[in-house]
Amino acid sequence: MPRFHRPAASACAALVAVAALAAAGLPGTASARTPDSPGLPGPAAVADASPALLTAMGRDLGLTRAQARDRLVDEAAAGATAGRLRLALGDAYAGAWVRGAESARLTVATTDPADIPAIEAHGARAAVVTHTLAALEAASAAVDRAASRTAARTTAVDAPVRYVDVRTNTLVVQAVRPAAAHDLVVAAGIDRALVRVETSADRPRPLYDIRGGDAYYMNGSGRCSVGFAVTKGTQQGFATAGHCGRPGTTTSGYNQVAQGSFQASTFPGRDTAWVATNTNWTSIPYVKGQGAANVQVTGSTQSPVGASVCRSGSTTGWHCGVIQQHNTSVTYPEGTISGVTRTTVCAEPGDSGGSYISGSQAQGVTSGGSGNCSSGGTTFYQPVNPLLQAYALTLKTTTGPGPGDPGEPGEPGGTWAAGTVYAAGAQVTYGGVTYRCLQAHQAQPGWQPPNVPALWQQV
Repeated sequence: MPRFHRPAASACAALVAVAALAAAGLPGTASARTPDSPGLPGPAAVADASPALLTAMGRDLGLTRAQARDRLVDEAAAGATAGRLRLALGDAYAGAWVRGAESARLTVATTDPADIPAIEAHGARAAVVTHTLAALEAASAAVDRAASRTAARTTAVDAPVRYVDVRTNTLVVQAVRPAAAHDLVVAAGIDRALVRVETSADRPRPLYDIRGGDAYYMNGSGRCSVGFAVTKGTQQGFATAGHCGRPGTTTSGYNQVAQGSFQASTFPGRDTAWVATNTNWTSIPYVKGQGAANVQVTGSTQSPVGASVCRSGSTTGWHCGVIQQHNTSVTYPEGTISGVTRTTVCAEPGDSGGSYISGSQAQGVTSGGSGNCSSGGTTFYQPVNPLLQAYALTLKTTTGPGPGDPGEPGEPGGTWAAGTVYAAGAQVTYGGVTYRCLQAHQAQPGWQPPNVPALWQQV
């Protein structure tokens, strides 16, 4: 789909429960589905999942409400387990994904057969493959560089989508003309054995057209959708897609009342932007769900491949699907976008910039895709954590103190800080102890490393 923008339990018990699950690493078990504090990221954080979200998952994924709830719990558990195994396997790591109606089966891939016992000890299935994730991602980056060269621009438009498929251990190039994919691979100078070419008629385009999913209008004409409410110091605003506007582009809200203006925008390369709003508008930590019900946002922990994800947009509303691949590259007529996530969720023009959310965890903003919500489609979203990091924004959430709060009394100090975006593998200190990040996220007040074993592992 083109770019979608339309023209004109006690706290102590909770921590023990999450820690026990993290240590066991058993997604889909009874312990994984034991409720604990919804304010902390982890398997039990979906205990209070929005009824609207569960209903939409049932409609789009064919699940009962109980299955939808169990799926969210299993996916949160799988993310923590995969994060630990990624650190443990080191250079041999080759990706992870979940399967099953309730995402109860986690698979972790490695290039070293000696890793099988360690993977299985964490309750996951082991897959021994040929290529490491690092090797496939390096090949993908080389293709992106080739696609960005002027000489290859036309070729790249005919081979518009590239992604690392961890389930098949290949770099997939989707092409309208298979010859274009071959030419792009040759231009990139990578080993052809790493690549699988798929023929597809899709030609993605950006989805042109402060609550996530609500409409806003650019310069009084085109329409896009709000991604997530954010703050920058005391300034309120929202994250959205870069192709919706350039710095200085003015916006009006869903009610056509003057709203604000674009402060920064990147497109192509990435598809990121943020809008600062005037004092008539207040950022709230919600996404517009089914029937306009509010779906709370409690953080931005990245969900794994195979996990469920739902999207809110001003044209088609609330739809759900699954995450197919992270770190995808797609070439639109305007240029190449890298680092987006590919999904089975549908979207249409006007949905651009809108919210993607898994449970209560923000995932990204709608970039583009193909198809529609009548016949089905494929969409791409710009992950929210790199967007927050690039513009030094703080995601508005329902958990913890507000922006600028000094934190809990007696904080023991260290390099960890609320509001910082951490990538998997990042290392911090807290209270004299060193921790390594398991899953990408923006740290929230109250999410100190000792409190969230789903996100941090003591070194």
